[in-house]
Amino acid sequence: MNAETPQKRIAIFGSTGSIGTQALEVIAANPGLFSAEVLTAHHNDELLVQQALQFNPNIVVIVDEKKYQKVKQALAHTDIKVFSGEKSLEEVASMDCFDLMLAAIVGYAGLKPTLCAINKGKVIALANKETLVVAGDIIMRKAVENRVPIIPVDSEHSAIFQCLVGETRNKIEKVLLTASGGPFLGRKPNYLVNVKREHALQHPNWSMGAKITIDSATLMNKGLEMIEAKWLFNLKPEQIQVVVHPQSIIHSMVQFEDGSIKAQMGLPDMKLPIQYALAFPRRIPNQFPRADFKKINTLSFEEPDIKTFRNLALAMDALQKGGNLPCIMNAANEVAVFAFLHNRISFLDMTDVIEKTMAGVSFIANPTLEEYFESDGEARNFAADIIKL
Repeated sequence: MNAETPQKRIAIFGSTGSIGTQALEVIAANPGLFSAEVLTAHHNDELLVQQALQFNPNIVVIVDEKKYQKVKQALAHTDIKVFSGEKSLEEVASMDCFDLMLAAIVGYAGLKPTLCAINKGKVIALANKETLVVAGDIIMRKAVENRVPIIPVDSEHSAIFQCLVGETRNKIEKVLLTASGGPFLGRKPNYLVNVKREHALQHPNWSMGAKITIDSATLMNKGLEMIEAKWLFNLKPEQIQVVVHPQSIIHSMVQFEDGSIKAQMGLPDMKLPIQYALAFPRRIPNQFPRADFKKINTLSFEEPDIKTFRNLALAMDALQKGGNLPCIMNAANEVAVFAFLHNRISFLDMTDVIEKTMAGVSFIANPTLEEYFESDGEARNFAADIIKL
């Protein structure tokens, strides 16, 4: 450490999830570069306490208020401040005790805290794609107004971001988002009818949380990423293409107007894009496994099957129409995935719930932030009524 590279203070919103725990591994491996100043969890109080005792943050937030006393007592012998409740996420996101927010809360719940941090001028390492899916126009406008860098953590968007370094003046012709195809690549509806929760949670290449793993199995994840890419990189829908690449070695590609294509490659390990986002603009050394091209003898590509995996077709429709439709789709998807994970609906029912909700909730072409919140609530109720949650 020297005076020119002060320790970067990191706030991990969603520290007990898959991204959050891997980010803490990166911080633990680089104590001279990073400190964990804020850790937040929704209900996993035991892991939050373990993390707090290991990393000694300034603040922890347990959103589930029933668990506040338990966390407070467990940390009573430390100087760590303990907060609870949804509102606390927004209040802590607006504080000055950190330099960079890793936005890793799953789903719509990550939107408000991220907006608060942007309004305070904090750098955002964005792992929550739903924030841009729900209100991308407002988020990116606020980021520009507050001169806030948004560094993507998703492996695909990190890949595009890395391909664009040094290319500021060069026009993008299109981006190619790669998809593993999930655990059911090549399967048809007659197979998917019988898919159970435990099958859908077995991703062939990536280790992720339950929500994103199901989204990967339905290809909704790729649809959400298309919408996210539109906002992050200021693209038109026709400039975004999905390519199925089962090996997950190429994480995405950028084609420029001269026809040249840049690809970012590496083994499928989320710690790499997390580390890149935390350390940006530097690349720092690590001990992660390396790709060995003596052993990688195939890189294959194919078109996604949007007739079978209709969630991707629905997302493409939402991308084209814009307005509050991506917000409606995202809300319905969150409800549908929750219901599937709790064995309330089948794998294919998820798509039906999303499609009916997108058709049933009022379309608004240019929503305000308040209208996005209202659309989200309306879509959740509509979807829950279909499922009878």
